[in-house]
Amino acid sequence: MEKKNKKNNSGMKWAVLATVVALGIITAIVIAMNQQEAPVMETAQTDIAGQPTLGESDAPVTVVEFGDFKCPSCKAWGEMIYPQLVEDYVNTGEVEFAYINVFFHGNESVLGSLAAESVFEHSPEAYWDFHKALFAAQPVEDHDAAWITPEKVLEVASSFSAIDQAQLQEDIEQVAQQEELATDEALVEEAGVTQTPTIVINGQKLEDPFDYDAIKALIDQELAGGE
Repeated sequence: MEKKNKKNNSGMKWAVLATVVALGIITAIVIAMNQQEAPVMETAQTDIAGQPTLGESDAPVTVVEFGDFKCPSCKAWGEMIYPQLVEDYVNTGEVEFAYINVFFHGNESVLGSLAAESVFEHSPEAYWDFHKALFAAQPVEDHDAAWITPEKVLEVASSFSAIDQAQLQEDIEQVAQQEELATDEALVEEAGVTQTPTIVINGQKLEDPFDYDAIKALIDQELAGGE
């Protein structure tokens, strides 16, 4: 009788152990699935009509950056991720890249965006060079200090002969592109943007904009037909 109880106890221990192991495996699978799905969140397909773009307009994949000229992370993204994205996908005709202004840093963000919109309207061929130059003018230290001023904007623009300085100054003073800024603000709200930069790929928002492997994986998935 005593031997039988010992066998029963031993059997129960193995059953409990097997259950624990099974639960552990299930938990690991669930975690792995969540980790695979975590990098992206569904959002609205962004309307890029009238926005500055790079690449072919009929490209199968659209990548949108929601950025702020005052934002140091946006400057870093433009230096670290953007060039590789352009080389790997934009120049090959597979991706159309668009930029939408965000105003999280207040008046300076608005001023930088207003200047960029003016350049885009009157000298579209100089837009991307001006865009990169304005980010490059962002101070490495104490970027929170006021640095986007009308004087700084005109100084940056003076490097490009295609930009009409007088027109740019007038547009800044008259807030001539306020309609374009209002459009951007509406798109930011529609996409649920809460941080800059935010990267949206065919209506899917990346949680980590600096994870280039995740960006590539999502673009490749979309190029393969979303499978």
